[in-house]
Amino acid sequence: MQILVFPEAATPVELRIQVREIQEQAWPSEPGVSLRPDAPVHDPALRPRSMLLTTGGRVLAALDVLTKEIHHAGRSYVAGGLSTVVTHQEARGRGHGRRLVTAARDALAGDGYDLGLFTCDRPLRAFYESAGWHHLPDTVLVGGTPQAPFPSDRLGFDKVTMADFFSPRARQARASFRGSRIALHSGDVDKLW
Repeated sequence: MQILVFPEAATPVELRIQVREIQEQAWPSEPGVSLRPDAPVHDPALRPRSMLLTTGGRVLAALDVLTKEIHHAGRSYVAGGLSTVVTHQEARGRGHGRRLVTAARDALAGDGYDLGLFTCDRPLRAFYESAGWHHLPDTVLVGGTPQAPFPSDRLGFDKVTMADFFSPRARQARASFRGSRIALHSGDVDKLW
């Protein structure tokens, strides 16, 4: 097994097609909606980077890392967030997703990010914690845009915020992120990550 990393737009087509098939298993498109299997999923402004766990040319698990500078409590930070984390349904329960999520955390820590920050469905909290991420209690990510905010505590959502702090200044400011509303403003395409 190996982990391959590509800018989303530079991911080889045969691998992008496999990733799209796995995503369709997890999040089926609306009936009658046909997406090009090689079409990008994310806003290029977020510099999406795809991480794929593969064996013998077969994608077992995939995720994308999105990047944005955020402003919080009077300081700027380079934040990376996980998005579209998925494991092939026939490969679930074998630790592939955890291995990939752990590798993404390690990559963010080693690539000069100040912090990693994203939301997940509440039942997945323990999974992400087992891969080294930390829950930020009562913390809300506000995605979307300033004109059309998309908060993670909106009605009908059951999200929690996960994070890790990599740079010394982010670790020092860790307490300011707990129990706060963080202006992610990730745009109209990736409303929330």
